Amino acid sequence: MGRRKKLINNTNIPQHTIESIARRLLPDIMAYYQSEEGQREFAEWKAEQERLKTSKDNNSGKSV
Repeated sequence: MGRRKKLINNTNIPQHTIESIARRLLPDIMAYYQSEEGQREFAEWKAEQERLKTSKDNNSGKSV
């Protein structure tokens, strides 16, 4: 049996409140990312991240 990961809560919001909000939001977030629009936006975001990484990698070898 795996150990439960220690939660990090550096706010004055009680943990049970945070978990309650997360339980309410998660189904909507999952539905969005499973939708056609969510899949398209995620693919665009991933492509942008890859472009930024490639750009950073290409610029890191150049001396100023």
